[in-house]
Amino acid sequence: MSQAALDPHVNPADETIATKGLVVRFLLTGDSSNGSIAAFELDVASGQRLPAPAHSHDSYEETIYGVDGVLTWTVDGKPIDVGPGQALCIPRGAVHRFDNNGSRDVKALCVITPAAIGAEYFRETFAVLNAAAGGPPDRAKMAEIMRRHGLTPALPPT
Repeated sequence: MSQAALDPHVNPADETIATKGLVVRFLLTGDSSNGSIAAFELDVASGQRLPAPAHSHDSYEETIYGVDGVLTWTVDGKPIDVGPGQALCIPRGAVHRFDNNGSRDVKALCVITPAAIGAEYFRETFAVLNAAAGGPPDRAKMAEIMRRHGLTPALPPT
């Protein structure tokens, strides 16, 4: 019998949500942690950029831990490479985004504290991305979803 079958607290969410070049697999949600933490694996294909606008969030920190490959996070305009065994804490209010500029796919662990965002955000945004069928997503719809889930889209550069 697997450990998960013995212990209902091991990966209680264990949900995978995907769109072209991105996969999010929730390991823990706020529902399973009394709202203290959400954790998910993020797989980013080679050459993939964050399809949503750069953004910030005022109600939680986001910590990234590199598992495989190198993901470039731009935080308040400064690019920071996060590779295997490296961690980056994105503080509340910092504008950020990511890009996989490398030739290999990336896997990272993302931890949200407290668990102010969950799988529903990714379900909704990935649905908008999938509906765009490879074209540009509906930016107004993306911004509305982001705001509703506590993310503030960054203003485009002028």
